[in-house]
Amino acid sequence: MVYLDNAATTRVYEELNGLIGYYNREKFFNPSALYGAAAAVAKDLKAARENLLRHLGGADGGLVFTASGTEADNMAFAFKTLKKNSRIVVSAIEHAAVLNTALAFKQRGYDVVVCPVDRFGRLDLKKFSETVNAETSFVSIAHMSNETGAVNDIEKIVKIAKAANPDCVTHSDGVQAFKKIGVDMRRLGVDLYSVSGHKIHAPKGVGALYFKKGLNPNTFVYGGGQEMNIRSATENIAGIAAFSKAADIIEKKSINTRLLSSLKDYLTENFDVVINTPDAGEGAAGGNILSAAFAGVKGETLLHALEKHGVIVGTGSACSAKKGAGRIAEALGLPKKYRDGILRVSVCGETTEEDIELLKEKLTREYAGLIKYKIKY
Repeated sequence: MVYLDNAATTRVYEELNGLIGYYNREKFFNPSALYGAAAAVAKDLKAARENLLRHLGGADGGLVFTASGTEADNMAFAFKTLKKNSRIVVSAIEHAAVLNTALAFKQRGYDVVVCPVDRFGRLDLKKFSETVNAETSFVSIAHMSNETGAVNDIEKIVKIAKAANPDCVTHSDGVQAFKKIGVDMRRLGVDLYSVSGHKIHAPKGVGALYFKKGLNPNTFVYGGGQEMNIRSATENIAGIAAFSKAADIIEKKSINTRLLSSLKDYLTENFDVVINTPDAGEGAAGGNILSAAFAGVKGETLLHALEKHGVIVGTGSACSAKKGAGRIAEALGLPKKYRDGILRVSVCGETTEEDIELLKEKLTREYAGLIKYKIKY
């Protein structure tokens, strides 16, 4: 199998299997218990937290472990009490975990504004500057788009938001960005930042929310007071230890950025296609995601045609696969004939040139057969 949907999830590193088993079978103790074996696990939990904070460039801040990036995004909205009926600003291409949470706040009376993006999915900074005001209490903009790989200038976004209202809480969904591009909390200046283990070859079921020093949190999950009384629940020690170790390993397995560059050139030369991911000449991109919209053929149809050959790609965020495609196509301003044809290819440090060449071969064959039944608009 050639797996090219790493933005959806990643294969767990082989090096982590023994570590996960060790914590599940040998060092399985509850870190909140009082005996010595449990204290040793609590020490490991502290070390993992500190290591991930180091990777985030946020050693002076805090880190709450969660069960997912989605939970971390939800927690961000509730981390600090927002002024009643104040303004919340998100972008039109946010992950459903952010957008749907914002819409839930709208139902509670908050003034939620969905800010437009450019054709690559980057926040329209001019519109954003016009949108944030003294009544803006919360801003959430993804660092790197899970749909197109486009990178937002979070440092600038934070400065614009804080200039409008110094008390505005700023959040960035960094699930796709963490360990793919440079991530440094000191430079970005953001108050809250979400990450997820299964996007960097750790197991599913573990994520985290970074918070800046001095930001006083609300309790998100009530219970025994774990995670600084922000999220009560016995910690997933095996997952947390693996998340921390995966952050160390991934630094040694860099992504070959030429892979998607060659694929982009091939698609542009051989298909009626719109590329939704910026290149170096058009602005920042993460380097591991390529989104392309094909004319006349549905992306889902192409996905299943490639799957028959053992080539796995995506059509966009797996969390929005059934109902988010239309929203994304509209936000990107895609012409009508391309709107149903989005495919997303996302690579990792283990992807090879042979994988991409096989994709090209099978895509060319399948597209040629499917275009005979071209969708009429």
